[in-house]
Amino acid sequence: AVGSMDAIYSVTIASQQDTMDLLNIPQTYTHLQIRYIAQCVSSATAQENLAFRFNFDTGSNYTRHYLDGNGTSATSGANTGVTQVYATAGQTSSTYPSSFGIGIMDILDYTNTNKYTTTRALSGVDFNGVGGAIQLTSGLWLNTAAVTSINIRALDGRLAPYSSFTLYGIK
Repeated sequence: AVGSMDAIYSVTIASQQDTMDLLNIPQTYTHLQIRYIAQCVSSATAQENLAFRFNFDTGSNYTRHYLDGNGTSATSGANTGVTQVYATAGQTSSTYPSSFGIGIMDILDYTNTNKYTTTRALSGVDFNGVGGAIQLTSGLWLNTAAVTSINIRALDGRLAPYSSFTLYGIK
């Protein structure tokens, strides 16, 4: 049925690793959605960003808009000419060893070769009862190729054990 979702891949990381790849993505859905719970091992002292690249494209042809909030203040901004789209909440294990961030990223019209691929993400993290952070992000991959693979990594550092990613196809 239109709007129904199928789980395509589900991966839980067993040990620290630099990246995780979702390969050979079926081209039979209208949209994709990634749901994750993740932690990063890095020197950051708060939330960490996760970076998402499509078809292993490392060029400076991505853009993003973001709105961040932490309960007392909000910031917003935009970046052009970056090498990935982002979602937050891969929490650093050195600061909050038991905190994992959560997020949902939609990848819209990923097979449409007549337009650029658009993303939107809602993600957040709790800092063990002493605050937290939430981020709303939109992104654009300035390429008309169909998305066949997704590379996920910590923007700084490594993905931590027990980080889990599930890719869904939306009909």
